[in-house]
Amino acid sequence: MPRYDAFLLVSFGGPEGPDDVIPFLENVTRGRGVPRERLDKVAEHYYRFGGVSPINQQCRDLLAAIEKDFAAGGVDLPLYWGNRNWDPMLTDTVARMAADGIRHAVAFVTSAYSSYSGCRQYLEDIERARSAVGGRAPLIDKLRPYFDHPGFIDPLADAVRAAAGTLRRGVQDDYDLVCTAHSIPEAMAAASGPAGNAYPAQLAEASRLIAERAGARRPWRLVYQSRSGPPSVPWLGPDVGDCLAELAESGSKGVVLAPAGFICDHLEVVYDLDIEAAGVADRFGLPLARAATPATDPRFVSMITELVAERRDGVPPRALGDLGPVLGTCGPGCCGTGRPSRATP
Repeated sequence: MPRYDAFLLVSFGGPEGPDDVIPFLENVTRGRGVPRERLDKVAEHYYRFGGVSPINQQCRDLLAAIEKDFAAGGVDLPLYWGNRNWDPMLTDTVARMAADGIRHAVAFVTSAYSSYSGCRQYLEDIERARSAVGGRAPLIDKLRPYFDHPGFIDPLADAVRAAAGTLRRGVQDDYDLVCTAHSIPEAMAAASGPAGNAYPAQLAEASRLIAERAGARRPWRLVYQSRSGPPSVPWLGPDVGDCLAELAESGSKGVVLAPAGFICDHLEVVYDLDIEAAGVADRFGLPLARAATPATDPRFVSMITELVAERRDGVPPRALGDLGPVLGTCGPGCCGTGRPSRATP
C-alpha cells in the first residue's frame, strides 16, 4: 500500500470580500471568452452576501473536523488545503508541501461525482501545480468518487427528514422530494466516467438512495441548477425552477429541496436555491424547505478518514446501491469535456 505522508484537501475556492469577486470570477472563466458584462452580472450574486462565498470557511471547518477525526482514528498525517480558483491556491500549497519535505500525499476533492469539472479537471489542476513546483513536488493521489458512500448519503437523508419536519402538518409526510445538482453540458455528461454518462447515472442513484433512506413517500425528482454558457449549447435538465413551477401547477402540497450534488454550501447553493428557487416557490405559493448539505456531519468526516484508510491500509470499500464503489484512478479516457479534440498540425 502507498506510504502517504500528507493529506490534501482540494476545493473550488471562493471570494472572501468584495474586492476578491471579479478577480475570482476571472480565474474561474479564464480562457473561456466570457464577456465582462456577464462577470459583472454574476458578481452581483456575491455582493448580495458581502462579496463572501461560504465555501472557504466551510473548508476550514471541514479541515478542523478531519484533523480531530484523524487523531481519533490514529491517522497521523499533516493536513494541507489548496483551491482551484482562489487563495489558498493549489500551486502555492503544493510548493509549501514540497518545502516541508512531503513526498506522497493523498487528496480529497470537494466533489462526490464523476465528471470533467468534478474529477478530471481536479486531476489536471494537481498536475499543473506539480509541474509548476518542479522536481521537488510530491506525488498526489486523488481519492475515489463517494456519491454512494453511506457517509455521504445518510447525512443528506437525515437532512431531508429534518427539512420535511419544518413544513406544515399534513405536508410533513406528503412532500415532493426534489434533488438538485449542478448542470453541465450534455456532451460533457456523455463523456463522464469510463463508459460515459456516469454523472447523471451517479446523481440518479444518489437521489434514489437519499429518498429511500429518508422514507420519502412520493416519487423523487432529479433536477439541475446553475446553468451557464450560451443558450445554443444543450445542458442537463430539467431546471429546478421549471420543476417547482410544474409541481405547484399540478397541486403539490410542498417540496423538500435536497442539494444532492453538493457536499457543502457555497454561492450556487445559497443563491440559486435559497433565493432564486425559493422565489419561484413563493410566487406559486408552494411550501418549500431546503435540506442541509453534509458539510461537517461526523459521518461525512469519518467517511473521509475511511477513504484514506482504503488507499493507505487496504480497508474494504463501502458503497450503497448498485453502481459503486467506483474504484481505482481515472484513466486517460475518463471524464472528458465532451468537446472535439483539436487536430495536431
